[in-house]
Amino acid sequence: MNFVQGADRSQITMFPEAIDDYIDDNNSVIVIDVYVDSLDMKSLGFKKTTPNDMGRPMYSPQLMLKIYLYGYLNKIRSTRRLETETKRNLEMMWLTKKLSPDHKTISRFRKDNPKALKKVFRDFVKLCSRLGLYGKELISVDGSRFSGVNSKDNNFNDSKLKDRIKRLDIKIDQYLKELDNNDKKEDTTDNPKSAEEISEIIKELKSRKEKYEQMKKHLEETEETQVSLVDPDTRRLTKNGETKIGYNVQTAVDSKNKMIAEFDVTNSINDFGHLSVTSQKAKEILEVDTIKTTADKGYNSATDIAECLMNGIEPHVCMEEDEITICLEILGEAKDVDQIIEPHVNGRFVYLKKRNIALCPMGKIFYPSSYSKNKKEARFCNRKECRKCQNKCTASEYKDFGKKMKKQEFTKEYNDNNLRIKQVRVKNDPAITRQRKEIVEHPYGTIKRAMDSEYCLMRGMNNVVGEFSLSFLAYNLKRAVNILGCRGLIQAITNT
Repeated sequence: MNFVQGADRSQITMFPEAIDDYIDDNNSVIVIDVYVDSLDMKSLGFKKTTPNDMGRPMYSPQLMLKIYLYGYLNKIRSTRRLETETKRNLEMMWLTKKLSPDHKTISRFRKDNPKALKKVFRDFVKLCSRLGLYGKELISVDGSRFSGVNSKDNNFNDSKLKDRIKRLDIKIDQYLKELDNNDKKEDTTDNPKSAEEISEIIKELKSRKEKYEQMKKHLEETEETQVSLVDPDTRRLTKNGETKIGYNVQTAVDSKNKMIAEFDVTNSINDFGHLSVTSQKAKEILEVDTIKTTADKGYNSATDIAECLMNGIEPHVCMEEDEITICLEILGEAKDVDQIIEPHVNGRFVYLKKRNIALCPMGKIFYPSSYSKNKKEARFCNRKECRKCQNKCTASEYKDFGKKMKKQEFTKEYNDNNLRIKQVRVKNDPAITRQRKEIVEHPYGTIKRAMDSEYCLMRGMNNVVGEFSLSFLAYNLKRAVNILGCRGLIQAITNT
């Protein structure tokens, strides 16, 4: 018995005359075509939406967006590979109508339209929200690290720069001594390096030292903790002993169908302080008055939790039961609000950024007092209230509260007018916090592994935002197709 035999390559075959005959009506490439054609590219902010009157005709932004969406759905993010696919991939040829832009043109589109790509992502979220794909009751917020276009060797902090400068000083001294020894010797035939060669080496070492000193000075002036040479916006991110130079991408994922509602690209070394910002953006795009949010203990910030409570967000952070003081903003005259005056040692300070004041666990106002250059934080205190307070929440009689911020952000101006405060007990619901992993880890696993988007291809935070807009849009599109089917989603797009 023989193996399965292929067709004769020299035999003439009657292929269908139309490319459309190869694409069935349940193909996701049709969804991409219909959705992109439904967009108003000009109102979304895309560049070059109007054809030129003179010169060579340009490619439409709709065509470029279709190429990228198809590529990100199929693990093809490189612009050179996308160019190749437009020439050999039957689905891509159907989608582009046999047009094949070169890789530079494809690359330029992604680089020139990061903000517009973010708007397209949000437009699709709103479309899916109208179709009932978002539950709008519970979201899970989490951050994940993505490698940037910057190696570890091209990332420096203060201690690393000091070490490099110290090593260069030692080398320079060694070569200077060698140069002096050469001058003292009459016969230099045994020396491996000439005086001119040593002088060139010393010049090169001094040049490198000067570069490191400039970087160290830059860190001191900007109050930054790191500097990256290739992509200045990337940071060294370490978690569980693993280090990446890249970005910390925050996402808010809806619990109903594990679809991403909002995302934010940051270079923060941890998730601390991102819960309220990400949750509020998700709440706005889903157009709801209240929503529940859950996150891991990395988001356990009293200020963040208070911001959530003050903006209609019910936080469920993996932490122990706690007590904080929140501010209730009102218009007109302030009214009396009952406060819990019982001493408690588990309470934490809450910083109100808009008013530039801090609230202690007992509900007293701490005012800005000074700035610590060493700790890089603003100090808030109220010694009069601390002196007569019986609560043991402070380590000393006149304890102050420190808030991390840059020196240029610090001011002694504050606003405590019409301040209404209320102390609340923060208690998470175990039934909700248990759902956290199964909600938010689903997109990261799919995007990093199945869609091969674990690393960035572009430099600069603005460009990376556009890159992740495509990744998360492709993920949401894939989820919507799996839930509604291609025909159902196409019909929904055409009817809206």
